[in-house]
Amino acid sequence: MPIEAIEPRRLYRQVAEQLRSLMDSGEFAVGSRLPAERDLANQLGVSRPTVREALIALEVDGRVRIRVGSGIYVLPRPVEAQPLSATPIAGPFEIIAARALFEGAIAHQVGSIATVTDIDNLDMILDGMRRIRHPDPQSVAADRAFHVALADILGNDAVTKVVGDLFDQRINPYFARLARHFEDAGSWTAALDEHQIIRNCLAKNDAEGARASMQSHLQKSQIRFSRTFGEAPAAALKRTEARPVTKPRVRVTVTRLEHKKTVANQAPSTRRKQP
Repeated sequence: MPIEAIEPRRLYRQVAEQLRSLMDSGEFAVGSRLPAERDLANQLGVSRPTVREALIALEVDGRVRIRVGSGIYVLPRPVEAQPLSATPIAGPFEIIAARALFEGAIAHQVGSIATVTDIDNLDMILDGMRRIRHPDPQSVAADRAFHVALADILGNDAVTKVVGDLFDQRINPYFARLARHFEDAGSWTAALDEHQIIRNCLAKNDAEGARASMQSHLQKSQIRFSRTFGEAPAAALKRTEARPVTKPRVRVTVTRLEHKKTVANQAPSTRRKQP
């Protein structure tokens, strides 16, 4: 019998499976509200972004309903419940962390070589982004166009493809569901301001500033997606933790083989700077 390679499950999938089991066993009754993300993270010994990714996966699977401003509620088990997709899907925060790593380095190199023509091209894209009323399917395409056009300045097709492919992973069902909860006109305006700062650094051939502003943009994007589900949409970004919810104490454990990977998913609690 041939030996097959063993592929470790992503940490957020392990968390999702444990929560699914607790719901199936009645530990979390149908209609009840789950403990706060912070409390689940403490009990599981993982980061809050990992818990957030697990909850989004369970919502896509029809096991919970997320009500921003209220909490996460257990739904009846679907008649034809299916396990999480066997196809590996990167979590939303994994995608953002990867983009910060690659696109920060790319922005640094572009900052040394960007020409007036390159900046004019970025300006046309930014002008188009300002005319879009988010949320709108065109906003995602315009956002993608900016990041791909910036990478394309290097003249390396492989680099351009990597940036495009990473961006396109946000159309996976988990990232799309997370965006549906938290993206709005305010988040679009904030992202536009951050794009403008990146553009300004490139125009001054400020390589270090371009890298820092790109990484800052993606870190702030993570912060926008990290606002607790129990917090009202209009709450300020500076409040990233909600008050704990009274809950039953449950024993939950998770394999921590990939725990170190979650550190890269945690963004600093920085406050958005005014352009």
